[in-house]
Amino acid sequence: MEKKNLICIGCPMGCPITVTLEAGEVREVTGFTCKRGETYARKEVTNPTRIVTTTVRVEGGVSPMVSVKTAQDIPKGKIFDCAAALRDVRVQAPVAIGDVVLSDAAGTGVDVVATKAVAAR
Repeated sequence: MEKKNLICIGCPMGCPITVTLEAGEVREVTGFTCKRGETYARKEVTNPTRIVTTTVRVEGGVSPMVSVKTAQDIPKGKIFDCAAALRDVRVQAPVAIGDVVLSDAAGTGVDVVATKAVAAR
C-alpha cells in the first residue's frame, strides 16, 4: 500500500489530505473537509490536470501582450508542450475576452483563450 500526502487546492482551506493507493487504485482519502477536497485528491493522484495561464504578443494593440489561459484543464504532462506552442503565437488587435488564440493546444483538444481585451491603436 502506498500513501500520498497532498495539500488541497480545491478551496481556500488548504486541507492536508492523505490518499491511500493499492495497485494504482485509490482505496481511501482522508483529511478533506469538503467534497471538493476528496474530488481533487482522487484526480490529482490518478490523472493530474492544470489550467495553463500565460501571455501572448499582440500586434497593433494598445498593449503589446494579452493574458491567456486554457479554456479547460489539460493533462499536467502537456503543460510544457502547451507553453511551447504559445511561444510564437501572435494575435492581431483588437482582442476580446474569450477570443480563441490557439485551437487544440498541444493536441489536447483544449483551446487557449484571451482573458483580457486589448483595443487596437
